[in-house]
Amino acid sequence: MVKILLLLSLEIALLVWGQILWKTGVNQIGIVGLNNVMDLLISPYVWCGIAIYGLATLIWMFILSRANLSTVYPMQSLAYVFGLLAGIMLFGEKVTAAGWIGVLLIISGVFLTGIGLK
Repeated sequence: MVKILLLLSLEIALLVWGQILWKTGVNQIGIVGLNNVMDLLISPYVWCGIAIYGLATLIWMFILSRANLSTVYPMQSLAYVFGLLAGIMLFGEKVTAAGWIGVLLIISGVFLTGIGLK
C-alpha cells in the first residue's frame, strides 16, 4: 500500500508539473490560434510537458496493475488541487470561494475513497 501511495504521489506531481510547463509555454506564445500554432508545436516547454505526461502514464500503468481503479483513480483528482495551488503561486491566478469549496470536496472525496486502499 505504501508503495502504491508513493507512486501515486509521484504520478500526481508529474501531472501537475506537466501542466505547469504547458501553461508556461502558452504564456510565452500568447493566445493560441491558427496563426501561431507552430510556435506551440516547437515550444520546449510544451514538449517537456508531453514527455513528463508520458512518464506519468507509465507510472500510472504500473499503479493500475497493482491497485483497484475504483480506488486510485479518484485519488488522482488531487492533481486538480495541486494544479489550483500552482496556478495561484506561480501564475498569480485568483480562486473564488466556490473554487475553494470544490477543493474541499475533492480532498474529502479522496479521503473517503482512499479508506478502501489495500
